[in-house]
Amino acid sequence: MKFRELIRQEQDIAFVIGNGINRYPNNPKALSWEELLLKLWHKFSPDVFNFVPKGITTTEFYDLLDLASIETANSPFQIQKEVSRLLSGWQPFDHHVSFVQWARQHEAPILTTNFDLTLSSLPFMQQYRFKTTSFTDFYPWSTYFSDHELKDPLKGFGIWFINGLVSYHRSIRLGLSHYMGSIEKARNYIYKSRTGSLFNNNSQKIWSGGNTWLQVFFNKQLCIFGLGLEENEIFIRWLLIERAKYYRKFPGRRKKAWYIAPKNEKPDDRNLGKIQFLRGIGINLIETNNYGEIYSEPWL
Repeated sequence: MKFRELIRQEQDIAFVIGNGINRYPNNPKALSWEELLLKLWHKFSPDVFNFVPKGITTTEFYDLLDLASIETANSPFQIQKEVSRLLSGWQPFDHHVSFVQWARQHEAPILTTNFDLTLSSLPFMQQYRFKTTSFTDFYPWSTYFSDHELKDPLKGFGIWFINGLVSYHRSIRLGLSHYMGSIEKARNYIYKSRTGSLFNNNSQKIWSGGNTWLQVFFNKQLCIFGLGLEENEIFIRWLLIERAKYYRKFPGRRKKAWYIAPKNEKPDDRNLGKIQFLRGIGINLIETNNYGEIYSEPWL
């Protein structure tokens, strides 16, 4: 099945998207995560890197920068402030607008791992927050952008930020330590909350993460694209594993998921391993002929 056909046939869909949507089509201003990290190293450390060394993940590469930087030792969050500066003011392309308009029309939530506000910068968008959830700018998980205020994250269009956003520089998650903090935060919601955890609750709505993007992640069908899902993406991978465990405990709540990516003509062991990972957690792979079949054609 083609991606375009999928989103027109399936109901109750949410999108999980990464930086691929910003880099299409060969956008010279959009930074890859590797390029962003190298810019940060050049600014904050005397060590000069022209590439991320082999044998180290991008998240670990950030943590090494945080340790090496003299500025951050005395003034925390300087690196994250620079990330906010670098990624602020980006303007949407036509495919951004078409995608958001399609999601809006079909009341499909968007969960993004990106920090920039490109998708949420359209004129009809405003920032909202579920006030029943305590707010922290470290984890603004109850914050979303939409054309109207939502009463339920599952019912209506909204753009949610998994790894933080430039409006709250302290929320930006770049390092392994950051990801582990997010896992701890999510684990408390999912398992340990006194006000109701996801795994020990007969209700899908009344739990401590019910007014955050976690509600969408666990209780909607997911279309994932623009996201490498490589080994360094430990937070999102862990969440997908927990999602599979959730459905094993509550099979009646099971929702489908798809990972959309261009076909790799010569898959190596890493590609095959990722496919096995996706299959093991119940995610279907849909391969396209090119990036246009992901970022442009489906929304027309």
